[in-house]
Amino acid sequence: MNDRVRYCAGIIRTISQNISGYFIGKKKQIKEMLIGLISGLHVLIEDVPGVGKTTLAKCLAASVGLSFARIQFTPDLLPGDILGMNIWDMEKKEFTFKKGPILHQFILADEINRASPRTQSSMLEAMQEETISVDGRSFELPQPFFVIATQNPVTFTGTFPLPEAELDRFGISFSLGYAGKKEELEILGLDKDANPLKVLSSIAGPEDIIKVRKQVSTIFVSDQIKEFIIDLANKIRGSQYVKLGISPRAMQHLVAASRANALEQERDFVIPEDVVEMVVPVLGHRIILSTEAHMERKSVQDILSDFLATTPLPTGRK
Repeated sequence: MNDRVRYCAGIIRTISQNISGYFIGKKKQIKEMLIGLISGLHVLIEDVPGVGKTTLAKCLAASVGLSFARIQFTPDLLPGDILGMNIWDMEKKEFTFKKGPILHQFILADEINRASPRTQSSMLEAMQEETISVDGRSFELPQPFFVIATQNPVTFTGTFPLPEAELDRFGISFSLGYAGKKEELEILGLDKDANPLKVLSSIAGPEDIIKVRKQVSTIFVSDQIKEFIIDLANKIRGSQYVKLGISPRAMQHLVAASRANALEQERDFVIPEDVVEMVVPVLGHRIILSTEAHMERKSVQDILSDFLATTPLPTGRK
């Protein structure tokens, strides 16, 4: 382990501790959110209202000191409300561009599946290419750029399911679930009006996140690990329980998340366990189950666990 790996792992650990001091429990989800940030993968959090999705995102935003914008997605939200638009300036007698909230480093897209598909699609270019196009002009997004989106379960009233193309833009996805009794006792003792953006101090900055992302990209991934990921993807694609399998982009995201997990563990190389740990957060939201899977009441997590159990790990590690 070199000094740069140790330094970057220390930044990750400090951010995690800062969030955990305010957001009670859910250490696994906090880690997965940080994996998304340091690997440059956008994060999707799906759960019922009131479990802390927005609060968790705000805790991270406050901790890393990036310029922050929260976009509340509603059925009447338009693409121009996100990207910005050209407005006629009466004094200058010309159109001037009014920047939209997307031109920030940290975007919280709250309840993204309450907006129409047209508005949802306005996020695609920003999330994939980190640019936006308005009336034929392109604008580079500020770096580092990161999106956390929350969504309500698709069975809830007033939701529009995210299309597969947009789901594939998210690198990490997870649910929070309800806290345990001990954690809920602590939650009930907190000041309900406290805003994480005002309470938590920034313990890292944009330069730190850029440094960590560069270090993640240097983490070594062996050919055996890559072949393991390809074998796993092909097994998923060929399953009778899967209607839509894993894209090449998904495999790239799995490599990036595995590298970030290795760095978080203070290693400069990926081991099979890194991949195994990241399979569900990276691949779970992309898989569309077949009719056979629904008839046999198999969940995505069940299917992925079966695939992992039947795909030999490289280098003989268990």
